[in-house]
Amino acid sequence: MSKHNRPLSQDELQRFGAELDALRARTVATLGARDARYIRRAVAAVRWSGALGRIALFAGAVGGAFVPALLWPLCVLGTALLALSKILENMTVGHNVIHGQYDWMGDPQLHSRSYEWDIVATSENWKKTHNFRHHTYTNVRGLDDDIGYGLLRIFPEQRWKPFYLLQPPIAVVFCLLFEWGVAIQDLRLGRWLAGKMSFKQLRAQFAPVGRKMGRQVLKDYVLFPALAGPWFLPVLLGNLAANMLRSIWTYVVIFCGHFTADAETFPKDCVRNESRGHWYLRQLRGSSNISGGALVDVLTGDLSHQIEHHFFPDIPANRYSEMAAEVREICARYGQHYNTGSLFKQFSQVAWRIVRHAFPSRPRRVRALVEAPAAG
Repeated sequence: MSKHNRPLSQDELQRFGAELDALRARTVATLGARDARYIRRAVAAVRWSGALGRIALFAGAVGGAFVPALLWPLCVLGTALLALSKILENMTVGHNVIHGQYDWMGDPQLHSRSYEWDIVATSENWKKTHNFRHHTYTNVRGLDDDIGYGLLRIFPEQRWKPFYLLQPPIAVVFCLLFEWGVAIQDLRLGRWLAGKMSFKQLRAQFAPVGRKMGRQVLKDYVLFPALAGPWFLPVLLGNLAANMLRSIWTYVVIFCGHFTADAETFPKDCVRNESRGHWYLRQLRGSSNISGGALVDVLTGDLSHQIEHHFFPDIPANRYSEMAAEVREICARYGQHYNTGSLFKQFSQVAWRIVRHAFPSRPRRVRALVEAPAAG
């Protein structure tokens, strides 16, 4: 845990929460046209970059058969544009819309109840594993399934098993196939393997996920490649590469937001009778930001401001950068470390955690979030 943090008294904790609540209320009161314009422009960017990417892939595949010099430049360009489209759809549009950030607009295409994103995971499963379990119980051991995703030992407080010796190569595979890991997260395969769930129950839970997987595979790996006829292979490989690039980027952003050196985990009893201020404090100590400016903000869907996102998950993410200055000032006044750093710095800490905690390690001594009441 960062040495900059100090426990807060109950009075400080109440005031800490009240100030953040006030910041949220002021921001909600100003939501309007510019926020709607931002998300609609993001949707347009997804459509145009996706269409141009697929056209370039098709032109490279077919045109390259007759003019070989066209093959690689157009296919690389098409793959890059398609990957950009998928990243923007996943991070800037899908993640934020599914959080309900734009429900107030009344647009059914941008409403959390109806939006379905362009990955193999279903939005309904994501709402359970991410919106509810992760955001409610952030970094609480035994309640937040995102701590290691059932595969990795990221924190020394997680019990070590010999299986974790394999986690460095497992982490690489998980990074490449991250969208598939997210898709099966809510299936609780461990319960089935342990005999705590019947195959019939597993099959019923898998049915909607399986249908979504089938649609995505059909779209990216059958229908679009088929448009190129006998020259389908470059289109197929371009779609595969674009999906993998999106998975890698999403993995890096999410891991940097939760598993850096200063990020903490918490025992289950810390959420018993948890106050609003205590909840904010736990979100702060379990989250990490990424510095890098406007380009990083856009490409991460503003999850570069992971602290602000965990404080205000249903506020339009395009507001996080302007809220961050006040959040940082509030944290400083209450003696709380505002964890931020470059992408390289944050991810190097994540990579070190993955390697270090593959081996046995002792839990850290964690300072209390709240001051103990005075004796007597």
